[in-house]
Amino acid sequence: MTDTTFATPSAAAASSERAPRRARLSWVMFDWSAQPFYTLVLTFLFAPYFANVVAPSGAEGQKLWGYAAAAAGLLIAIGSPLLGAMADGGRRRKPWIALFSLIFVGAVSALWLATPGAPFNTILLVLAAFVVAMVAIEFATVFTNAIMPGLAPSEELGRLSGLGYAVGYAGGLVSLAVMLVWLIAEPGTGKTIAGFTPPIPLDATAREGERLIGAFAAIWFIVFIIPFFLFVPDRQPVDGKKHGSALAELGKTIKSLPQHPSMLLFLLARMLYADALAAVFTFGGIYGTSLFNWSQTELGIFGIAIITIGVLGALVGGWLDDKLGSKTVIVGGLVLLMIAIAGILSVDRTHVLYTIEVPQKVDGAGHFSSIGEWVYMGFAVLVGLVAAPIQAASRTLLARLAPADKVTQFFGLFAFSGKATAFLAPLLVAWVIDMSGDQRLGMASITIFLVIGMALMLPVRTRR
Repeated sequence: MTDTTFATPSAAAASSERAPRRARLSWVMFDWSAQPFYTLVLTFLFAPYFANVVAPSGAEGQKLWGYAAAAAGLLIAIGSPLLGAMADGGRRRKPWIALFSLIFVGAVSALWLATPGAPFNTILLVLAAFVVAMVAIEFATVFTNAIMPGLAPSEELGRLSGLGYAVGYAGGLVSLAVMLVWLIAEPGTGKTIAGFTPPIPLDATAREGERLIGAFAAIWFIVFIIPFFLFVPDRQPVDGKKHGSALAELGKTIKSLPQHPSMLLFLLARMLYADALAAVFTFGGIYGTSLFNWSQTELGIFGIAIITIGVLGALVGGWLDDKLGSKTVIVGGLVLLMIAIAGILSVDRTHVLYTIEVPQKVDGAGHFSSIGEWVYMGFAVLVGLVAAPIQAASRTLLARLAPADKVTQFFGLFAFSGKATAFLAPLLVAWVIDMSGDQRLGMASITIFLVIGMALMLPVRTRR
């Protein structure tokens, strides 16, 4: 059923022609450039390293990381809509992207300071660097997302968005492989997962391989963001156009949302299910490491499996988006995501599916030698399969619904919807762990956001 969400043409409708292939591929390269931060730092390598090696204990580290992620989410939620409003009205977007890129590179490089058993002042400095880096890259993404509707016609936005996520996941996979094969050595052997001695002289006992993750993500970003700045078209500034207060313009847009219930419901739904999804990725590796005492090698294999299936999910999800519609992809993905999270929570050291007893993993028995690990991996792979389609279809749906003259502002609201409660899920996880001392119970609290988000998404009407 059609929903005439806004009277002005949608952002997607404003672009009836494809931009040159070079421009579209260069836009996709932003996802490739930024993804190592999410893959290496936020999910698979640095966060578990921080929680289990830098912090005094795993539970304490997970709690501190949760509070830091909550702080970053709060800052992103506050700043993104205002930045979007400031950038609309004919202003260029690339200068904003350049500014936040520079801030990101400086902040993420500072993660080198995370030495094993660091003093509390250093821990706070590392957490502050993580917060600044996360805020900067998310602010840059507001503007890169706003460029997307001008690169392809509406009926191809799903594939373009899905390709962006697929290429991003592939970038995460390649960067993860480089770190594990060439740079991160096991403290006991001084060798990497492939049995190599790192070509850069790194002290494995001082965990310099793990500490290098932030600088590696910064260098990767600098190298691969170049095509974006060279070839992606930016709009020309509109001379003589009167610009009202960004805050006032944003206020008008927010006040108009109740008149357009589908857009409002979508933003509220996305607010919650994106929060749940981010929390799963933030704490999934930490929880698995704590549960099975995974080494960096096992954690790396886990990450490679998740990301590899994520590339496939993004490509298929983008195709389904254009064929079936963004809402169908989002709702179907959320159903599978709830099944996957329930499965993950069903695993502990001696049980799978909550009640089935299995032998506990024996120390020194080899990588992924227990039944519990394989069941955990199976459900985690399902998370990887549906995560990218949900994210890509959400970006496409917003691009199709947003009015052309306020697209950056609406992508600011889109970022807000992904972060407004983003501090709540990590905060809730950290608080539950703090109160109960149970990491599994903390993970279980994430499902509250998924269920409510799913309920809000069901009545959303979309126009094709």
